[in-house]
Amino acid sequence: MELSQLETFLAVAEERSFSRAAARLHRTQPAVSQVIRKLEGDVGETLFDRAARDGSLTAAGALLRDYALRLMALRREATSALDELKSLERGRLQLAANEYTCMYLLPAIDAFRRSCPHISVMVNRMLASRIPDELNLSSFEMGMISFRPDPDAFRTIAVYGDSLRLIVSPAHPLAGAERVSINDLGSEIFIAHNVASPLRRRVIETFQRYRTPLNMGIELPTIEAIKRFVAMGNGVALVPHLTVARELETSELVAISVAELEMKRVLRLVHRRQGTLSYAATAFLQSVRELARKKGPPFYYHVEKPG
Repeated sequence: MELSQLETFLAVAEERSFSRAAARLHRTQPAVSQVIRKLEGDVGETLFDRAARDGSLTAAGALLRDYALRLMALRREATSALDELKSLERGRLQLAANEYTCMYLLPAIDAFRRSCPHISVMVNRMLASRIPDELNLSSFEMGMISFRPDPDAFRTIAVYGDSLRLIVSPAHPLAGAERVSINDLGSEIFIAHNVASPLRRRVIETFQRYRTPLNMGIELPTIEAIKRFVAMGNGVALVPHLTVARELETSELVAISVAELEMKRVLRLVHRRQGTLSYAATAFLQSVRELARKKGPPFYYHVEKPG
């Protein structure tokens, strides 16, 4: 049973005439009659009372008409929904990020929602190392990471340049110094992030290389907790600048440069190279490109080449 058959069937039922239905469908009457015979053969029932001159439906025909009307309405609904999806009147954007990279997504999503207010957005929180594997499983469309995965399998777009910052409370003795040496930090108590990461490993290796003690007296599970604890006057911390931009603007925290710890990071949007992005995801990338154009560095938009 095909939708085109049902469409012809409904035309005959509504016009109560094979000839009028043929004219309405811009087809010949024999062609319409052939479609109806084929449909009756498919369902195993006679649908029209051939003895009646007004094209009356049999009981089976009346039953089928109700279902055919619902199917035609469902087709119209599906067509309308697809048109709305293309015009960004509906849809859903699914992203993935960890606690750190999610901070970049906030202004990006804000810009996107201003241009596409009908698209819902979900950000899944997960370890950055898991994001490429989850992309391959189609758990979401795009992820935010700070490393380059397999370039043959993934397309990456560099969108933000970040750096590591030493933060202290305004009352801390180091708060008045614009720059310190790593050797000046040997007696400080560091409030550390207890999630293993390449950045944490690089920091530990740098302290070892300069033969300076790294006293991680307290380890906390989130960057937000670290910021708040340091702002209360407890020790110092090394965090990405992106995560403390607001607190630095409001003077809740003070950032100090450490030459030996000038570690740059590039944040990237990543998606499967062979995948087809949704209209919503494509529009999101357009918003990200426009955000970079308006704000300038450290925001930018650079599609990285394979290899």
